[in-house]
Amino acid sequence: MKAVAQTGTDIASLNDIELPKPTPSGRDLLVQVEAVSVNPVDTKQRKAGSPSPRVLGWDAAGTVAAVGPQVTLFKPGDAVYYAGDVTRPGCDSEYHLVDERIVGRKPQKLDFAQAAAIPLTAITAWEAFYDRMKVQKGRSLLIIGGAGGVGSIAIQLAKIAELKVIATASRPETITWCKELGADHVIDHRKPMRPQIEALGMKNVDYIANFNEVDEHWATIGDLIAPQGAIVLIVSNKAPLNVDAVRAKSAAICFELMFTRPRFQTHDMIEQHKLLNQVADWLDSGKLRGTLKQTLSPINAANLRKAHAQLESGTMIGKLVLKGW
Repeated sequence: MKAVAQTGTDIASLNDIELPKPTPSGRDLLVQVEAVSVNPVDTKQRKAGSPSPRVLGWDAAGTVAAVGPQVTLFKPGDAVYYAGDVTRPGCDSEYHLVDERIVGRKPQKLDFAQAAAIPLTAITAWEAFYDRMKVQKGRSLLIIGGAGGVGSIAIQLAKIAELKVIATASRPETITWCKELGADHVIDHRKPMRPQIEALGMKNVDYIANFNEVDEHWATIGDLIAPQGAIVLIVSNKAPLNVDAVRAKSAAICFELMFTRPRFQTHDMIEQHKLLNQVADWLDSGKLRGTLKQTLSPINAANLRKAHAQLESGTMIGKLVLKGW
């Protein structure tokens, strides 16, 4: 089967290769991959290096080609979408094995490319809000990094959760995008945020979801979080963090990594299957909209290099997908 694998750590090390077609066992689905999306985890894993060749990619949509003997949730021919497991080979290949418990049915109203843009970001935002911060309706939420992949779906999920959403964006096109997705207010994270929050008639926010670098925003997060509020982070800090301001407010600090459930085979792995099905229902009903902004075709090393370069530029809006072989 065709695949794209890394043989080094730079973008040029992404190369087209041929691999044996895998066989499903246990609860695995063998998925014929139709489209894949790129995320920061792809570039981070590439830069970290690993025994080569290694297939990256943790966002896919496709059709079930075969199933393992313990599979009960899907059958061959089913259209599915999922993010996968970072401890296993990625989905940048014609066929891919994935545990059925972290797979959802593909939204019927989305094509494969549109569907591939959703899973990783939707799981991240859902788990950040419901499983980590345990948000309650009517409260205020600051999303730092509203126009990125996670932010784009998070704004919408937060509105479904009946939160007052303040998103951050720093360019005219990203500000417009956040407003289109339903943010109640948009402020600029490149400028001091407290005056902008106070201009909205607020002193603090109940929840802060930081979908950006931690270190540069940490002081602001400590300043703006409400007493007994909650903060969720999706990337690691680079330097030690002064937690005094957050501790003084008894605010919760949560980390969200959507690979935790599959990586540790937690007892509740199937929650990702359930939430992806719920997200599919909302996409089909129009309660959520897709976040795909750019498509490259076919899925090959040349286009994956372009995708990684664009992701590393820091200018992404929404999601970028590769489709077809």
